[in-house]
Amino acid sequence: MTALLLSGCASNPGTGAVITPPTTHARTTYVLPDEVQQGALVIGHTHPDARVEYAGRVVRVAPDGTFAIGVARDAPASIVVAITPPSSAPIEHRITVTPRDFPVERITGVPPQTVSPPPEIAARIEREQAAVAAARTRDDARSDFAQAFIWPVRGRISGRFGNRRVYVLKDGTDVPQAPHSGMDIAAPTGTPVLAPAAGIVTFAATDLYLTGGTLLLDHGHGVSSNFLHLSRIDVHVGDRVAQGQVIGAVGATGRASGPHLHWGMNWFEVRIDPLLVLGDDATR
Repeated sequence: MTALLLSGCASNPGTGAVITPPTTHARTTYVLPDEVQQGALVIGHTHPDARVEYAGRVVRVAPDGTFAIGVARDAPASIVVAITPPSSAPIEHRITVTPRDFPVERITGVPPQTVSPPPEIAARIEREQAAVAAARTRDDARSDFAQAFIWPVRGRISGRFGNRRVYVLKDGTDVPQAPHSGMDIAAPTGTPVLAPAAGIVTFAATDLYLTGGTLLLDHGHGVSSNFLHLSRIDVHVGDRVAQGQVIGAVGATGRASGPHLHWGMNWFEVRIDPLLVLGDDATR
């Protein structure tokens, strides 16, 4: 599992990531990598009573010392995690961030009204996205994120995390968009979608304007998955789901040019790349 980053490995052939062996400090009993790439979910270990700080946030530490941080798509060349063990001075661990190339994806066939919506629809979109963002603020004590993730559905990767997107309208007009926030997996409508890791359902709606059938699954410590454009949702807010459980079905609802699953991941408000949590499984 690439996200774990606790045992040294030279590379991840599925993503091109180059990861140096982690640094282990016996005196402070923490383990963190020395190098990651943009969009990574980093899982570290330290003393259960240590204070961990990153990006202006005090990070939750599990009873076994596990903690998680997310590295943004546009993260700088290095980031710092501050760890204060019990009765010790803080230590700053610097992690080198490997930059990635994010090419432009040109997308045709998207309904024009979803690209340039009128003001009343724009207001609706803002309300809906605010509700989704609120669900990502949870900081549950569960450590479901620490298990090896599995594919929610198998298929061709039709859109990659972080790529810059341009929607091409029928008249040939280019409409630049924000970078892609997740990974698109092409699959027929109705294909079952599985929970890639255990979690709690924190948001479920069938008809959001942009994302259609939308489901959020919280994996604990601010780590969550979102599944968009679903044709069916099989779970409800508050449900506890197991890894591999069917949670919905692939569709083409909302702003979609064809049936596919959009699988996005977050660490709170930070977007992270789902492909990176699959590790070696990303190439299968």
